[in-house]
Amino acid sequence: MNSEIISFFDLQVYQLSHKTAMEFFWLSKSFPVEERYSLTDQIRRSSRSISANIAEGWGKRLFENVFKRHLIDAMGSLEETKAWLHFCVSCGYIEIEKYDSLMLCYTEIGSKLWKLHENWRSRSKQS
Repeated sequence: MNSEIISFFDLQVYQLSHKTAMEFFWLSKSFPVEERYSLTDQIRRSSRSISANIAEGWGKRLFENVFKRHLIDAMGSLEETKAWLHFCVSCGYIEIEKYDSLMLCYTEIGSKLWKLHENWRSRSKQS
């Protein structure tokens, strides 16, 4: 049984992307100080941008193309985050197991974003 979606908070893809961004926030606190204004800042921004784009798009969802554009922007931020994640493991800031776990989460988020993008129909088109 599907529950009614009233706000972007109810979207599974938002919940998962927010949870994963928060996991990255706490994980990045252990990164070296010299990475504070480069890698740490970049990965925090890109990981947060995923859920922020979902939320902003939700606010404009009556305009199907606008909503979908924000989902595409979220997918772009997701791919950027995966690239920064690759730097994290390559530099030895995170263990390979954590890298694999986060990559699985981002793969799931990407899949959910794509499904939402492909299946979304604005209410004006449903009438």
